Amino acid sequence: MANVVIVPGGWHGGCELAPFARRLRALGHDVFTPTLTGLGDRSHLAVMRPNLDTHIEDVTNLLEFEDLSKVVLCAHSYGGMVITGVADRLAERLSALVYIDALVPEDGDSWWRLMNDHFRTIAIEGADGDGFGVRPPAGMDTRCRPHPLASFLQTIHLTGRWKEVREKLFVYATGWSDSPFPPTVDRLRKLPDWRIEELPVRHNVIAAAPEQFLTILTTLNAMQ
Repeated sequence: MANVVIVPGGWHGGCELAPFARRLRALGHDVFTPTLTGLGDRSHLAVMRPNLDTHIEDVTNLLEFEDLSKVVLCAHSYGGMVITGVADRLAERLSALVYIDALVPEDGDSWWRLMNDHFRTIAIEGADGDGFGVRPPAGMDTRCRPHPLASFLQTIHLTGRWKEVREKLFVYATGWSDSPFPPTVDRLRKLPDWRIEELPVRHNVIAAAPEQFLTILTTLNAMQ
């Protein structure tokens, strides 16, 4: 059985992944759903002005302090920035990377650079309150909290070591018109070490299609 770590996307906390985590645990897997600094039950730490480096450290510390190996490291949306940074530091602890409609950055990329105008507008308009936190867009889970603007703006620095992780999966949600991910999927389809799976759902894949995502996830070699 696998050690599964699932990093939530922007504005979300790990508590929202609890129902899915219970399903994985019932199959015998160990599951961790960390909340990034400044969000969810750690929203009181927003005063620390966390950035992307802080969030990478959150997950890196989890793997190191829990002494996890053979990890299936998953992320939704913004969380793709985080797990790529973690994998670049700790590739030897990972057996698979799973991007759930998530950003797949290269060295020097940022959320801001990889997103489209729709989401950049959300960031600008949502940060007008204090300039530090971006308000959750309308219609999101009531537990969502303002996302640290610095983590959207900061560029990531990668050595390329993250690409050594053997299994790399991108789950592409095709059921929403504002998706910034078509260029990412086009790029990944050309790479032989990536697997692409499509689901005709909106962006929040785990909430929208938990059964279908569970089926995809458990077909990974690393989950056997």
